[in-house]
Amino acid sequence: MKISEPKRLHPIVIVLTIGKRIKDLIFSFIALFFIWNKGDGGKLLLFGASAIAIIGIILVSILSWLRYTYRLEENELRIEYGIFVRKKRYIPLERIQSLDISEGLLQRLCGMVKVQIETAGGSGNDEAEAVLSAISKEEARYIQEYVASAKNPSIQNDESVHEDPNHIVYKITPSQLLLLSLTSGGVGVVISAVLAFLSQLDDFIPYEKIFRGIEQWAVSNLIFIAVLIFAGLIMAWILALFGTMLKYANFHVTKTEHDLVISQGLLEKRQITIPLTRIQAIRINENIVRQWLGYGSVSVESAGGSASNKEGSKVLLLPLVKLEDIEKTLGPYLTEYQFTSSFTAVPKRAMNRYIFRSWFIVVPLVVVLIVFLKVWGLLSLIILALVTFWGVLKYKDAGWSLEEQQLSLRYRSMVRTTVLMRKNKIQSLEMKQSYFQIRKDLATLEAFVKVGFGGAGGRVVDMDLIDVKKVYTWFSRESEKRD
Repeated sequence: MKISEPKRLHPIVIVLTIGKRIKDLIFSFIALFFIWNKGDGGKLLLFGASAIAIIGIILVSILSWLRYTYRLEENELRIEYGIFVRKKRYIPLERIQSLDISEGLLQRLCGMVKVQIETAGGSGNDEAEAVLSAISKEEARYIQEYVASAKNPSIQNDESVHEDPNHIVYKITPSQLLLLSLTSGGVGVVISAVLAFLSQLDDFIPYEKIFRGIEQWAVSNLIFIAVLIFAGLIMAWILALFGTMLKYANFHVTKTEHDLVISQGLLEKRQITIPLTRIQAIRINENIVRQWLGYGSVSVESAGGSASNKEGSKVLLLPLVKLEDIEKTLGPYLTEYQFTSSFTAVPKRAMNRYIFRSWFIVVPLVVVLIVFLKVWGLLSLIILALVTFWGVLKYKDAGWSLEEQQLSLRYRSMVRTTVLMRKNKIQSLEMKQSYFQIRKDLATLEAFVKVGFGGAGGRVVDMDLIDVKKVYTWFSRESEKRD
């Protein structure tokens, strides 16, 4: 197969583009409906404006498809597009860091795939370097092989690129998929999405009148309302459960010669490529339930991605794995990293500061509730006890570890996070001290690595000042010279 002549994407792109543009304008259509839907003249005006807008979207989408071409030529991916102003984007193949392949429902119906191209450094804007929204699987495979041969000329021959045998690093089991879904925070995402949608309609739906009309009814039907809310939460949880299972079904990680390749999804299939040389840090996350069960998830921070595709720089590598199995699973392939470390805890004198920070907002709220609600306000002490427990938990989880060439930081926000960073990947270290930290010989340590969009790293609060200086000495250039 040759792609040296300009080629167009599959015509299904027209449908995808029309759908995307209508979705972007949906709230404008809703606004027009409420503004102009008054009388026969308003309805006629609304119908005419909507018809013109839809016809315009269809015409522009067709022209965009006709004017968009791509080809491989002189070790470059060359893309030309633009309706009135012709634009050209030439991407040297050696700059391509990853080709992320996915199959949406429409692409799968037509036997097509979507290829998203990330380059070294990225463009820094809200888009990936290039997106081929619908091409054949054969063309996607050919582009992958062509890019591989351009970056590694020694493995190229006259016909195609022969890759080394792939190794399965990880494959999710049905029991892991079920546990992953049960312990995910997807229900919060579903509820947030519904609330965000309703908030967009605040100017058009008379919530005040509606709630004023049912206020009296609500007072006398509190039990029914509570049951209704509970049923709604159960429904949101079920939706989140199935959504997570569909997203991570068939999840597996394959190791090729130079990359880790992630494949996942049932309805929408995705494939993400992570070059091993671009991995900047490894992040292990444990929410409270998974931590008690001895499970966690592993992500990698990669020097790729863009503003709209942050998954290109922060990629979930193992969605659910026993903590004791991480070394066995990833150790043979990520040999530079030490996955088992003995962490040094923050000093005992820091515990009061962790508890105080958890009280900072809650204590004034508890005082106000007790003053105004009297006996009922005492129930807020339960909240105070919970946040105190959470502050102690954050203190117990905070720590650091220093290997020969690796810094590991552990801390907790909503989940416990462990970040593993190689010395040569750390971009900078920062030490911060407040007045109260100075009095207790404590300091906050932050380490940063460079990813494709923004920065990443870890932060441990209230470390012993001597320990922070020890990490600085390890990282300093003078230390490198001594080594």
